[in-house]
Amino acid sequence: MPEPRVIVRPPPPGVQLGIDEDMIRTVVHMFYDRIRADDILGPIFGSQISDWEPHLAKMCDFWSSVLLMTKRYDGRPVPVHTKIPGLDHEHFAHWLTLFRATVREIAPPDAAELFIDRAERIAQSLQLSIDFTRGVLPPLKAPIRAG
Repeated sequence: MPEPRVIVRPPPPGVQLGIDEDMIRTVVHMFYDRIRADDILGPIFGSQISDWEPHLAKMCDFWSSVLLMTKRYDGRPVPVHTKIPGLDHEHFAHWLTLFRATVREIAPPDAAELFIDRAERIAQSLQLSIDFTRGVLPPLKAPIRAG
């Protein structure tokens, strides 16, 4: 009788780079402290979030799921963000600028770059989803014609 196969999966990328729950909590809390103090994003977030503790806990769960594969986050960010009036690409760009600066201060370089890579991908996906939901579609490109 053949021996059962054991599949050994490598640890998630965040674990490989030394990211842990404490680092995620520090990043999330420092980042949102900056958001709240920011002249551009502070009023937007302040108009949407009245109790910050549940939001911070949800964001810790989100980043834990993204970087450590814990599957703790259970949310639907597109409908929430779509309802925010005036939220546009410039806001996401500013959000990313603050996020990059925060993680580069806290995390070792390779870990910071993983945070940033995931944040950029998520921001792009969220922007496209919001645009689509709002009926804003990218311009159509001319079809490629065989020569």
